[in-house]
Amino acid sequence: MLRELYDYRELLKTNVKKDIRGRYKASVLGVLWSFINPLLQVLVYAIVFPYLMKGAGDHYVVYLVTGIIPWTFFQTVVNQSTTCIKANSGIIKKVYFPRMILPLSAFFSGLINFFISCVIIIVFCLIFGMGVSWHLIFVPIIAVTEGLLGLAIGTICGAINAYIQDTEYIVNFLLLMAMYGAPIIYETSIFPDGSRIGALIQLNPMTHIMNAYRDVFMNHRIPDMGAVGIVFLLSFALFLVAVAVFNRMQKGFAEQF
Repeated sequence: MLRELYDYRELLKTNVKKDIRGRYKASVLGVLWSFINPLLQVLVYAIVFPYLMKGAGDHYVVYLVTGIIPWTFFQTVVNQSTTCIKANSGIIKKVYFPRMILPLSAFFSGLINFFISCVIIIVFCLIFGMGVSWHLIFVPIIAVTEGLLGLAIGTICGAINAYIQDTEYIVNFLLLMAMYGAPIIYETSIFPDGSRIGALIQLNPMTHIMNAYRDVFMNHRIPDMGAVGIVFLLSFALFLVAVAVFNRMQKGFAEQF
């Protein structure tokens, strides 16, 4: 598979460019929607959430931005990987190429888009007086770990979605639930020490990813690389399983459309 992916590397590169350029091709504002969408989400939560939970800190807007933008990246990779086989059914029936290129394209285009969106986080950190530090060098490590987890989940779901096309709707629902299972729009301090909900949230891999981003952007300290490393190993192991499942199921993709 690695040899095939290398042989078709130009197709992978072309697909990534197509994903990035084509995402907002027909819109007037174009790539600016990459900035506008998360900003609109931040605006809604910043207005509503502090009144509901009474637990927002002094820098809650920055806290929101450092949660919503990374979550949008993860959500995008999972969603696009889930639907990529169905979305490219026409070419799958006509031309042979390594099908794994499709979820990988979602991963790389999402990663590039996320790095562009990090400009928003930095701007908010500067506006609210939090500044930036050399700890930003850890962002690519955290982002690759997060993206690999999204790619692994999306690859499995994408293979299943080719056969059972209700999968993408189930994934959308589960992602909505998962968003509230990690400290993206709330702080973990709102839960009492030793509470079951707090313990469950700590078991969520995305909790450690979000904590790592906030250590880098907000706290200006080295993130817990032990926790990030564990998430990376789990993501890599899940990705190997995803590749095995994908390879086993891809033989029948063309027959499903």
